[in-house]
Amino acid sequence: MSGTRSDGELLRAVAADADRRAFEELYRRYAPWLTARLRGRCADPAVVDDVVQETFLAVWRGTARYRETETTENTDAAGWLWRIGSRRLVDALRGDGARGRLRQALARLRHRDEVSAEERVLAGVEHGDLAGALVRLSPELRAVLQATVIDGLTTREAAVLLGIPPGTVKTRAMRARTRLREELA
Repeated sequence: MSGTRSDGELLRAVAADADRRAFEELYRRYAPWLTARLRGRCADPAVVDDVVQETFLAVWRGTARYRETETTENTDAAGWLWRIGSRRLVDALRGDGARGRLRQALARLRHRDEVSAEERVLAGVEHGDLAGALVRLSPELRAVLQATVIDGLTTREAAVLLGIPPGTVKTRAMRARTRLREELA
């Protein structure tokens, strides 16, 4: 057997045998990537670190189950971990209430020199209230826009991330664009 196992092999070893080495390899492979992605959505490093830990704990404890639908080579562990992590982040931010929102706003002020993708999009809008229009979208439509526009994921990647069929991603993206055009007109 070669020294480097595929994502599918690692996931199966963790799920079936509680293989600690496989888990550690999966963690080393994806924790830095997941941390960087989540920091793009949350300015509080402590919250991000907690979410990354919770994500991998869910994998280790088996509360997050990977359903392999394709061959080992096409296993999308990154998309699966991202879906778990992003949902845990939403839960963490919702559960924190007003104090969490205030802490996040203050953290954004501290990191003003770091322009986020969201800020670049908002800065490019000359007319209309894009931020307000985005807030008025349903969470499902906002999530699709976040995944496809801000994160730059393909329809297929967004479908894996959000846990919905690719056709639903396309439909929601079309609805979101239509609603934004109406709001900003």
